Amino acid sequence: MLSDTAILAFQFTSPGPILVDWGPIVIRWYGLLIASAVLIGATLSQSLAARRRVDPDLLSDLAVWLVIAAIPSARLYYVLFQWQDYAQQPQKIIAIWEGGIAIHGAILGGVIASLIFAKLKRASFWQLADLVAPSLILGQAIGRWGNFFNSEAFGAPTDLPWKLFIPRDVVERGRQIARRPPGFETVEYYHPTFLYESLWNLMVFGVLMTLFFRDLRGNPRLKVGTLFLVYLIGYSSGRVWIEGLRTDSLMLGPLRAAQMVSLAGIAIGTIGLVWLYGLRRSLPDVVPDPNAAHSEPSR
Repeated sequence: MLSDTAILAFQFTSPGPILVDWGPIVIRWYGLLIASAVLIGATLSQSLAARRRVDPDLLSDLAVWLVIAAIPSARLYYVLFQWQDYAQQPQKIIAIWEGGIAIHGAILGGVIASLIFAKLKRASFWQLADLVAPSLILGQAIGRWGNFFNSEAFGAPTDLPWKLFIPRDVVERGRQIARRPPGFETVEYYHPTFLYESLWNLMVFGVLMTLFFRDLRGNPRLKVGTLFLVYLIGYSSGRVWIEGLRTDSLMLGPLRAAQMVSLAGIAIGTIGLVWLYGLRRSLPDVVPDPNAAHSEPSR
């Protein structure tokens, strides 16, 4: 049996969304975490590129494209699903610092930007995607903690030892903002789904890095596109069950949008791996396969 002190130690309580509030200078945890994720991710991708004998500067240039495309896409995706709210307060559409971005929108925007970038640079999209995949899932693991500081994206009520305390409302720079969902105003503790997803993403990151370094040793030798497809399956599998705990899911009619998109991601990843290893064919790309050693001719 856990003592009361030990149980309290597992409870999560956000210190608030703002790290520094000094006159006109405001630094939010959410922005700091996103910036950190981008910096760490870009550095990691360059390091992985060098190990695969790909120009690291190519990944540096791609990182700029991804930031420019992914963050607005993540916001647009969220706003479209919450349009009834934002139509009443259109000035809130650009208030990304208050939270309200969707990772599936970021992934979609990033994929489109990467396809265009690869075409212009005459580089393999799938090779770039493989090098970015570990950074992407690591960045998601870091970014999820922004939800903790914002007291958002939590799950259903719970009394588990690692429960998350959500205040009824918070006062932010003179504004009172409700945090608990309608109908749960008197409920204090909820599932810390941000933590579940962060830990799940770290596990997927470990799998991708293990596959990457085993590939370098040639045991097994991976085909181009494998890491990104494994990322799709791994991340999406976790998101399906974690999303089921959420109280604030973006809805597509009666269905949770994130679950439907995640199921599509699992299907795409599975079909891609069957294409690579079952049919022994290369994935369609914007340029011919740049690494024949990673592919086998179709028979």
